[in-house]
Amino acid sequence: MSLFIPPDYFRELRHDEIFPSPSRPLEVELGCGDGTFLQQMARQHPERDFLGLERMLGRVEKTLRKIAQAGLPNAKVLRLESGYSTGWLLPTASISRLHLLCPDPWPKKKHAARRLVNQEEFLNGLARVLKPGGEFLLKTDDAVYFEDALASLGNRPEFERLDWSADAFFYPLTDFESHWLAMGRDIHRARWRRL
Repeated sequence: MSLFIPPDYFRELRHDEIFPSPSRPLEVELGCGDGTFLQQMARQHPERDFLGLERMLGRVEKTLRKIAQAGLPNAKVLRLESGYSTGWLLPTASISRLHLLCPDPWPKKKHAARRLVNQEEFLNGLARVLKPGGEFLLKTDDAVYFEDALASLGNRPEFERLDWSADAFFYPLTDFESHWLAMGRDIHRARWRRL
């Protein structure tokens, strides 16, 4: 089944509790929305496993339908909040790539602490769950969110920023990214490697 329900929400999971083969690369998408990106990545890369995190039930259901219709055994969805999952639940040094694509920007200044990239729990968790050499990839239409991410990750010695040209590798658009591009917004992108 494509809906992943952890055996225990209050301890760190083992890789083989999510997908049976820890030798296969595991990629995680935080806030997988309607599953567009997750489904396309899982179809393009059958040799990798993909876990989408999403807390909104309607989006989880839509993603599950896409996975089922495409017949993708290498894709699952976990209905849970991203900060907690990254900070405490996901297995240590297990993730090859973690994707954060068009997250809620919390645009009001008083809400800046709610931005995932400003939260120590998330940043510590990101450093913990990525394998050495693993990557964190971010796309956002919000310039302030992007600047916060650059500052937060720039202050972490565990990460080094990598170049990321638009044609570097297969990377489908999310539903939100397509929407923002259609409105004429710029999409900012950054990519970091776990040292």
